[in-house]
Amino acid sequence: MTVKLNGSGLTIEKLVAIARYNEKVELDPAAAERINKCRAMLEKKIEAKEIMYGVNTGIGEFSEVVLSDEQVKDFQKYLIYNHSAGIGDPAPIEYVRGAMAARINVHAHGNSGNRLEITQTLVDMLNKGVTPFVCQKGSVGACGDLAPMSQIALLMLGEGKAYYKGELLEGKEAMDRAGIPIPGLKARDGLATINGSNVLTAMSAIFLYDADRWLKQAEIAAAMSLEALKANMKPYTPKLHKVRGFKGAIRSARAICSMVAGGDLAEGKVKCKVQDAYSMRSTPQVIGAAHDALAYARSQVEIELNGVGDNPIFFPDENLQLSGANFQGTPVSVPMDMAGYCITMVSVMSERRMNRLNNPALSVGLPPFLTKGAGMFSGLMLSQYTADMQIVEQRILSTPASIQSIPAAADQEDFVSMGMNTAIKNFQILDNAYGVLGIELMAAAQALDFRDYNFGKGTAKAKEVVRKYVDFLEIDRPLYPDHTRMKELVKSCEILEEVEKEIGSLG
Repeated sequence: MTVKLNGSGLTIEKLVAIARYNEKVELDPAAAERINKCRAMLEKKIEAKEIMYGVNTGIGEFSEVVLSDEQVKDFQKYLIYNHSAGIGDPAPIEYVRGAMAARINVHAHGNSGNRLEITQTLVDMLNKGVTPFVCQKGSVGACGDLAPMSQIALLMLGEGKAYYKGELLEGKEAMDRAGIPIPGLKARDGLATINGSNVLTAMSAIFLYDADRWLKQAEIAAAMSLEALKANMKPYTPKLHKVRGFKGAIRSARAICSMVAGGDLAEGKVKCKVQDAYSMRSTPQVIGAAHDALAYARSQVEIELNGVGDNPIFFPDENLQLSGANFQGTPVSVPMDMAGYCITMVSVMSERRMNRLNNPALSVGLPPFLTKGAGMFSGLMLSQYTADMQIVEQRILSTPASIQSIPAAADQEDFVSMGMNTAIKNFQILDNAYGVLGIELMAAAQALDFRDYNFGKGTAKAKEVVRKYVDFLEIDRPLYPDHTRMKELVKSCEILEEVEKEIGSLG
């Protein structure tokens, strides 16, 4: 189903559909009218020689330099050249497609002053599968994601490089093969293409989509471990969480209860302790806090996806242009720093439950390290090491990037968001989280195989899916293939999808 971009209503799910699943996009006709109206106002101001930042002045520290009429013609080209200053490996295609969709949605407001041809070219590139080659590193997340966005803008000049039908081509060749005309860059067009935090925001949207699905699987893993550890299930009663009032905790408790429903533990047929350790009975509060943090981050990211992140900004109804800092990435980077460290927090709790499954002093009768041959065999002892290593890396990456500003541009840009650092490290945190959770799921399945009571329908289904990929550890074997398969299984969300088919949505 084609996604219509009109400056509002762009959700995280719609952006992921465009970025990851190649959904077609359409520019709303009313948005095209707004773009043309704004452009007409800008051209009148250019003819009147009104001084406008980035149109007939330099940028950054050179904003006080007024350009001649001849210089204005070439300025946009050189602007894109000198800002195409990233480094290293390419950003994944879905990040770039997401950024392009987000930039179209900015233009759709009719406040950016670019020609309609620029916006339509971005639409055509998305729909025909031309994706610019963009270095992932280089943005400081203020004045927008200038370096990566400039590599997108190079295609407007028929330059740069782009992916098309699985090949990396010279930009003009990719555009020619797709049948997309090269629009060129006239006054304002270049800056209007690059001056927003669209790459880091698109990355944040994709991260939040994936992180929400990871959190649901964290609840699945928790339920499996809880059943294996003969947990007291009273702390998961939704009534208990409703009296406190946190939405995330209520949601998490409900999900865990639905997982174990129908099993002997939930029905009181298995003897349990009066009170369990925090890593067990605090699970709804901890995962719930992460749910609430991600919900706040989602609200901020979706505001940015549907707002006007640009500079300067034009108001054609009032014949007004204002220069400010709506490119500043801080409103996104602050909640996204929080979102990242919440994934680390939930991973820490996952490892603590895995520790209880392994430790014979804490496992309520399970064999040491979940092996029948303790001493001769070490079972899942080393699996914990692997989880611990990943958590340490997550902790290092969880230091907020939004407090790491380094001044640039001769102190004209003396506070920047470093939001691209946030976006990049969040995906590294999540990559480790897939591994940590996969290990807990593997350990929980192993533990459940030592129990002889009935499990909840959700738990039983999750264990069944795990056993499709990892066999019971009867005797020791190299575990790295199992760890890697479990990581990929969590990333695929197959466990989540199969469990939700069995017991309904966990969200």
